[in-house]
Amino acid sequence: MRTTAASTFLGLFWGAPASKVDFIGNRDSPSAYAVTDFAAASIAAAAMATRELAGELGGDENAHIVVDRSAAALWFASSVQPEGWDMPAPWDALAGDYPTSDGWIRLHTNAPHHRRAALTALGLGADADRSDVAARVASRAADELETSVVAAGGCAAAMRSEAAWMSHPQGAAVAAEPLAHRSAGSAASPHRSVATSARPLDGVRVLDLTRVLAGPMATRYLTGLGADVLRIDPPDWNEPALEPEVTLGKRCGRLDLQLDSGRQTLLSLLGAADIVVHGYRPGALDGLGLGAAERQACSPGLVDICLDAYGWSGPWASRRGFDSLVQMSCGIAATGMEVRGADRPVPLPMQALDHATGYLLAAEAIRGWTNRLRTGFGCTVRASLARTAHALVDGPRRSFDTVAPAFGDVESSPESTPWGPVQRLRFPATIAGTTVEWTRGTSALGSESAPLGWRAARFSGAGRG
Repeated sequence: MRTTAASTFLGLFWGAPASKVDFIGNRDSPSAYAVTDFAAASIAAAAMATRELAGELGGDENAHIVVDRSAAALWFASSVQPEGWDMPAPWDALAGDYPTSDGWIRLHTNAPHHRRAALTALGLGADADRSDVAARVASRAADELETSVVAAGGCAAAMRSEAAWMSHPQGAAVAAEPLAHRSAGSAASPHRSVATSARPLDGVRVLDLTRVLAGPMATRYLTGLGADVLRIDPPDWNEPALEPEVTLGKRCGRLDLQLDSGRQTLLSLLGAADIVVHGYRPGALDGLGLGAAERQACSPGLVDICLDAYGWSGPWASRRGFDSLVQMSCGIAATGMEVRGADRPVPLPMQALDHATGYLLAAEAIRGWTNRLRTGFGCTVRASLARTAHALVDGPRRSFDTVAPAFGDVESSPESTPWGPVQRLRFPATIAGTTVEWTRGTSALGSESAPLGWRAARFSGAGRG
């Protein structure tokens, strides 16, 4: 059943039956859903795309892939364990689930402006504590408060059942979307890659315009194949609880896109990029003069990977969202609560929507790059957390009566980070003939000083590798 469920999900992620992929590992994270199989399948999809690219570069197109299900579930929770120090708390003090007058709602307040919006919608001041918030939330209806928080520029999600979500206009719109929507991009002359089948993204320049959490997972995997990833954040953005996870292998700089100089620098970086991954809501980049057509014109042949929370059609297409909110919206938390017999929402044991979408995006970026080497044409790919959630909800189910995997099988020596030493788990997938490894460690956000630019060699010659 385990390998069957993982293979079923892999068929969804890949879009076709998979071959030469073995799933091992017999421990499952406790959940009402087959979340361990889901994790393994998404990583396998990225590995299959890697194998295809390696084949284009002279490697074995049928190389054997092995994915450890238990290790995949661990990577979806955390790939690192601090040694002698503690990670910062991952959530703001006001973030979390609250009972309303007619159900439950989740407030996402990690970003300062989202916290202010939630407090504004509740009629509270900046000094309000969790008990103040709980008292105000208890007097409001979930849907009405969700609407108020979103209208104030914040992030919230009322808990809905699977059936309620499927009958909701946004749930129906998301269900009709493909897991990944691909469209042809602009043309550039084919290049001979300096990469090899062992390191198939060596020399490929990736511009990372993503934050919590799916996009950074995608670009982290790309760095493991040799890509030169440059992550750009706003001047005041920080992710202290996530940086040891999300910055592995990357260079990290900052730009203020409210300034002409910041926008011009971003245009210069985009013009030299081969792949861009961004998590801006639909239309957000258009306001900066960087719509889809402008991005392709700026960098002919660009592989343009686009992510949002609630899908690319329907009334919520431009709504802000995060994994934990989508789990509330689409019925996952309600189903967990029902199956476990709990008295409050029961989400997945990890942010599986983020991670699985991240590996889906990585797979699509690699497939897009493979096609670019073959044809000279770029592409645009769109995916969303909500559509990934639909794939999980529509797939095989599991039981809470499981034995969760334990942290183990780490790299041979501790890894040094700016925050202290960590042990990092071995990556869950192996691909015969191709190495997934990180030759650069982690870095603090904004640690790359100006002038920002690319360092890796790109390509030479013409024709395919």
